[in-house]
Amino acid sequence: MNHSEASSSRTRTLAAAMFAGMLSLILLGCGVYLYLSPQLPNVEQLREISLETPLQIYSRDGKLISEFGEKHSRPLKFDEIPPLFVQAFLAAEDDNFFNHSGISLKGLARAMADIAQTGSIQSGGSTITMQVAKNYFLSSRRTFSRKFTEILLARNIEHALTKQEIMALYVNKIFLGQRAYGIGAAAEVYYGKNVTQLSLAEMAMIAGLPKAPSKYNPVVNPKRALERRDWILGRMLRLKYIDQLQYDAAIDAPVGLNFRPPKTEVYAPWLAEMVRAALVARFGEKIQGAGYRIYTSVHSDNQNAAVRAVIDGLSAYDRRHGWRGAEANDVPLAGFYEAGGLTPAKVTGIEKRAVTAILKNGATIRIEWPGLSWARPYKTVNSLGASPGKAGQIVKLNDIIRVRKSGNAWRLSQIPAAQGQLIALNPDTGAIEALVGGFDYGRSQFNRSLQGWRQAGSTLKPFIYTLALERGYTPQSMINDAPMTVGNWSPSNSDGEYMGPITLRRALYLSRNLVSVRLLQAVGVDRARSYLDRFGFMDDQLPKNLTLALGTAQVVPVQMATAYAVIANGGYRINPYFIERIEDARGNVLFRATPEQVCRECEHPVITAEPAGPTTPTAESDAPVEITGQGSDITVTPPPTPPVAVIASELPAYPPARRVMGAKSAYQMANILRDVILHGTGRGALSLGRSDIAGKTGTTNDAKDAWFAGFNPRMVAVAWVGFDNPAPLGRLEYGGYAALPIWNDFMKVALAPLPDQWLTPPGGMKAATPASGSGSAPVTPDADPAATDPNEAVTPDTPPVQTSPDEIF
Repeated sequence: MNHSEASSSRTRTLAAAMFAGMLSLILLGCGVYLYLSPQLPNVEQLREISLETPLQIYSRDGKLISEFGEKHSRPLKFDEIPPLFVQAFLAAEDDNFFNHSGISLKGLARAMADIAQTGSIQSGGSTITMQVAKNYFLSSRRTFSRKFTEILLARNIEHALTKQEIMALYVNKIFLGQRAYGIGAAAEVYYGKNVTQLSLAEMAMIAGLPKAPSKYNPVVNPKRALERRDWILGRMLRLKYIDQLQYDAAIDAPVGLNFRPPKTEVYAPWLAEMVRAALVARFGEKIQGAGYRIYTSVHSDNQNAAVRAVIDGLSAYDRRHGWRGAEANDVPLAGFYEAGGLTPAKVTGIEKRAVTAILKNGATIRIEWPGLSWARPYKTVNSLGASPGKAGQIVKLNDIIRVRKSGNAWRLSQIPAAQGQLIALNPDTGAIEALVGGFDYGRSQFNRSLQGWRQAGSTLKPFIYTLALERGYTPQSMINDAPMTVGNWSPSNSDGEYMGPITLRRALYLSRNLVSVRLLQAVGVDRARSYLDRFGFMDDQLPKNLTLALGTAQVVPVQMATAYAVIANGGYRINPYFIERIEDARGNVLFRATPEQVCRECEHPVITAEPAGPTTPTAESDAPVEITGQGSDITVTPPPTPPVAVIASELPAYPPARRVMGAKSAYQMANILRDVILHGTGRGALSLGRSDIAGKTGTTNDAKDAWFAGFNPRMVAVAWVGFDNPAPLGRLEYGGYAALPIWNDFMKVALAPLPDQWLTPPGGMKAATPASGSGSAPVTPDADPAATDPNEAVTPDTPPVQTSPDEIF
């Protein structure tokens, strides 16, 4: 065989081998297709795909409270994406996207070469369409079967969807680090913007993340992220997506990061958990990724004011009882976190009357003597050590302390040992206007507003007194404030004194215990317990003896707020609620609250008289008929039509609340409670300078609980202070001293936009005038304002028929 024949033979052999190889590949491909094709998901479902988006909770005025869900995403339509952003992704991932049919042969060849060299899958050679197939239908495992499935799915997707739909699916699903899924979320998380506000450099930065979100994350690796961004900008220039001027400007731009995790504008974590728990209980855990927007009943200004009030009130209480010492010494600062606005710091220097410390962010601060001098050492709840003379008596080097900035100065602080809460309601609707369940949610998720069962103390007395009003007493009825013994029990007043015969009005605003017991004796314990049921108090938490008069009942603050709302609104039972409406991810309203509301006009509708028009008399009519004329000129005139009663206003569009207290009794009690502030134990509220506020202090035995429950016609708020494990708060820590300042600080903000306007008296009663005029000047507690109320002798309403209360919420 000559050389030419040998060469020809080798050529034929090589051709045959190549043909056999290609045929094998074709047969293999057909086999894989026949095997995998029946198992492929239907790509048509991509048209209806619901992207996982977090459950978002907002205040009534649209401020973000919280987000629940593992994925932070903001889905966009294709026409909402800036063209340059699309081109940045094309330059980074698949510049031939709008031309190929879902598969890049060049990319697959490159992947096959990698396999030949390394023996394993390295780069996937995936197009954007193939990445959509993987992200929506497949796992991220690198296997040959998954890659073949990805190719087949990509072909099906290309046949089912437009390129624009595929691109939108891609940019909305990709993981971009920092819990951000999709470019909408990434723009917010990394730059605090929406996609239309991003610069070219910022778009290129985000477009560089899909390749390796952790490696090119600008938060973690800004240098690598910048290199990746600049490479993408270079690709955009070469592909003529941008010109030289745009490129130069973008290259010169710094990283420009404005990283911020989803930022809450309202601090209401206890309320947020109430919403989440309610939705999960009804719809299951998947609700947290459904993208629903929940609008609550709280207003952001009121909620933030309530948070500040609780933190400030508890901090003030804590300072009164002395410095308990540093939290730790010579341990890493990294393990301590902010709580209640108090920042952890480590002492780095001590001077005679100043301290320097370092914060977690590395900043050094200086605390001068005015911010340290309060720190007398704590001994017991009722005693303090000597005032410090130098900083070294307060802290040591490397102590972990808490600091708080006040104006431009730093102050030493500490996390309070006591706890507190505040809840506020709209008395006409039951809408929760603010809710703070404790000092700091991060340290204690226990919601004291809803779960904190405590003794009510004197805040329960107004309802015993109101029952007496309903049973025939008046505010001027005389009751003896004198010693008494019932069996082995001899109750006493908090001051140990007795005032003899005293009016019911004065006895309540001075909180005389003996009068309360005598009134409960008069109306009967069983009748009182049944009456208290109406306001939302739980029957099994009400004692069946005379101690009920002193507030030994167990209550939660939301019950107390619901009960005081009855007095504030004129006698109607409302039910608290906290979800105003629910919207889906597209903004469709799925639910809107329709709570029972006070409808005063429903009891006394306006009646007008309107003629019903002429009518023709009938034979059956007995009314006189006037007949005039003769023959064909006879005229029959019917009698005048009597007026028909017409209700001027139609029934309300909401369910009306039930009356559970007589209107006159409610008005009389509201005025007595206004005197608590003008003349009694709540005089600290006079600092608000308003005449339209009322309330009642409450303190249990040994000052284990301090309450203030107060209201104006538009707002009810209840503040409580105590230890989670009941223990004395200390001498003088009465409701008017420990809890009332919290109520004051909140109501100062909540009532600021509301006019000073007291309750309107019910029919047949005249408006009462407070003895101190505007209520802005204190009055001695011995002054009796009875003469200023023209309704003192009015017989109270007959008690309404007993009705069982609805369950709270």
